[in-house]
Amino acid sequence: MYAVVTSGGKQYKVKEGETLRVEKISGKVGSPVTFDQVLMISDGTDVNIGQPVLADATVEGHIVEQGKAKKIIVFKYKRRKRYRRKQGHRQQYTDIKIVSIKAKGVKAGKKAAPEGDAKKPAAEKVKPVEKKATPEAKVAEAPKAAAKPKETKKPAAKAAPKKAAAKKAAPKKAAPKKAAAKKAAPKKAAAKKAAPKKAATKPKDKS
Repeated sequence: MYAVVTSGGKQYKVKEGETLRVEKISGKVGSPVTFDQVLMISDGTDVNIGQPVLADATVEGHIVEQGKAKKIIVFKYKRRKRYRRKQGHRQQYTDIKIVSIKAKGVKAGKKAAPEGDAKKPAAEKVKPVEKKATPEAKVAEAPKAAAKPKETKKPAAKAAPKKAAAKKAAPKKAAPKKAAAKKAAPKKAAAKKAAPKKAATKPKDKS
């Protein structure tokens, strides 16, 4: 159940048991306070709206604290006019504890159950029912667990590196053949150089 009241030119939504902070109202701590200007009252199902105020509707409470808010700075300045004004301000307030909301034809609403209690039944329905494992199911699971290690074959992974090593070893044998071929080439070149020396000898004249 809640109501909307006016105080100090402002509107506030209030509930029973809460503390409301409004513009300063004269009175000592503990003195009672009554709000006569009630704009609306709702009990959870029915809503009563005033035009503009509900007749015979009041909100009662008592003063809890009289205090001042944090300081704010009010500064005025005009350039090139040598004008500046600085002033501080602390707004005064009154804290009021709301005790009751009264109106004709409006009954106090029933207290709602705590959220924790309301959610417990829903949580219980969602939980699945745990089934106990029978001895037959345990026996069936045992052979499956034993069969899993056989499926993994580790030797296949070791065989692959050996083939790769054999391919890498093959090029080493081809290296000596190329070296032998290169050594044979200089011998043929030496034979060609020796041939011109025989041609240089001229036949002797018989005259």
